[in-house]
Amino acid sequence: MAATTYERLKLHVTPEKFYVEACDDGADDVLVIDRVSTEVTLSVKKDIPPSAVTRPIFGILGTIHLVAGNYLIVITKKTKVGEFFNHVIWKATDFDILSYKKTMLHLTDIQLQDNKTFLAMINHVLNVDGFYFSTTYDLTHTLQRLSNTSPEFQEMSLLERADQRFVWNGHLLRELSAQPEVHRFALPVLHGFITMHSCSINGKYFDWVLISRRSCFRAGVRYYVRGIDSEGHAANFVETEQIVHYNGSRASFVQTRGSIPVFWSQRPNLKYKPQPLINKVANHMDGFQRHFDSQVIIYGKQVIINLVNQKGSEKPLEQAFATMVSSLGSGMIRYIAFDFHKECKNMRWDRLSILLDQVAEIQDALSYFLVDMAGMVVTSQEGVFRSNCMDCLDRTNVIQSLLARRSLQAQLQRLGVLHVGQKLEEQNEFEKTYKNAWADNANACAKQYAGTGALKTDFTRTGKRTQLGLLADAWNSLIRYYRNNFSDGFRQDSIDLFLGNYSVDELESHSPLSVPRDLKFLALPIIMVVAFSMCIICLLMAGDTWTETLAYVFFWGVASIGTFFIILYNGKDFVDAPRLVQKEKMD
Repeated sequence: MAATTYERLKLHVTPEKFYVEACDDGADDVLVIDRVSTEVTLSVKKDIPPSAVTRPIFGILGTIHLVAGNYLIVITKKTKVGEFFNHVIWKATDFDILSYKKTMLHLTDIQLQDNKTFLAMINHVLNVDGFYFSTTYDLTHTLQRLSNTSPEFQEMSLLERADQRFVWNGHLLRELSAQPEVHRFALPVLHGFITMHSCSINGKYFDWVLISRRSCFRAGVRYYVRGIDSEGHAANFVETEQIVHYNGSRASFVQTRGSIPVFWSQRPNLKYKPQPLINKVANHMDGFQRHFDSQVIIYGKQVIINLVNQKGSEKPLEQAFATMVSSLGSGMIRYIAFDFHKECKNMRWDRLSILLDQVAEIQDALSYFLVDMAGMVVTSQEGVFRSNCMDCLDRTNVIQSLLARRSLQAQLQRLGVLHVGQKLEEQNEFEKTYKNAWADNANACAKQYAGTGALKTDFTRTGKRTQLGLLADAWNSLIRYYRNNFSDGFRQDSIDLFLGNYSVDELESHSPLSVPRDLKFLALPIIMVVAFSMCIICLLMAGDTWTETLAYVFFWGVASIGTFFIILYNGKDFVDAPRLVQKEKMD
């Protein structure tokens, strides 16, 4: 019972203290947080004052220090995702942020405004869909990692034993983590995607689960966090595990994705695709080796599938990746380059079979994890496919879904669910569930990194590329363009504040939020709207002659296009850049 947290909680609030009461059967523990001294202690139910205001909560996300002082963040709503080996998995859907302070009179007007902005940042992160937890099961580890643990590990609390890469509230729980006696109140929360389905093929019922765990190391948004950091952490790193549970046996197949692991950047500058820039002075091999050393230790062999274009602006990154792998000379790392866009141009997505055929023997050698109903390990997964494109979203998810299906085919045949010669693609009902789940996974990962749903999900859902899918991709690309240029600075700041990459110091003489926005940034939307509107007005209000009308249209058309290209030339001056993060974290 050590590896559990309390499931049923009540929050009692008085002017002096927060009391979090454990309401599980037989529990008498009460977590007490002093709102003045911030001290955290363990007490019992009889110490809760009758005058306290009481409400139910579903977990403590943690505490954070802002300008006004400390805040307590709690989960106020949850929805059941499903049951996982008799463990209930929940999605946190609503939160509350409670101030320790009873008044804000101690703050100046500037401090009040800064505090309001910081609160908006925390709320922004909490409003991004995809926070999951379980009070009885360790969601941060794969089945294979959990099968190879020591008795000491089994006795650890969920917080202690969790894979810290995937505990998104690790920074918020730092005060509780320092006190082992209160760990049953400390709930590790995963960010990513989880879906569970009860399925049937040939009258045999099995559970099918898909989990994507998003790393909190080098986390951020699309154009502001690329490549790796000095510790070897890759941007947009996601571990995806597909699980099958049938008749007591459990099978798992794990893949990873992550940004190209060299030091590179791609800052927004109003161009549709900013030029990627590889750092010319950084020690790429140091970070590259750190990255793959850790990956090999955790996962075993690494089969890299690099899906970027092998021409144009993406070509230098493909060449750099290939060169680094060759220079490292590790027998544990294999590199495969597949120009996704070139191979699948003109909507020839059937050509993805070229890649699947190329890696088929490698996948068979890597195998998958399987444990029988007696708990004996039958096979282990010897390594992972590490897939990437530029964003590690759209192209990457398509390939991962195809590799996962091939593994699932082998697993279900071995478990006796599929008959010899049967193909998974022919099981129409399950195929629909499978494709939609992987498309939902793509959308979740894309929204968390790029701010919109994924592209190319029509293929993932239907198995073919459609004209309607192309229109949906165009719309999502437009929304990405706007958000990446005009709102991602705030999104990046929000993530860095939430994860503890930036800490608020109310004594700081110069707040980073006090830096005024460049007037050019504020004027840009107005200039573009006015110029475009004048073009429309000129068309609607024709002059005395067609020559006069065309002259008006030509004048305002040239003005709007000229304005756009002037802006484009100095585009970096007009985008919404982060204000909290230090430069070395951005490079």
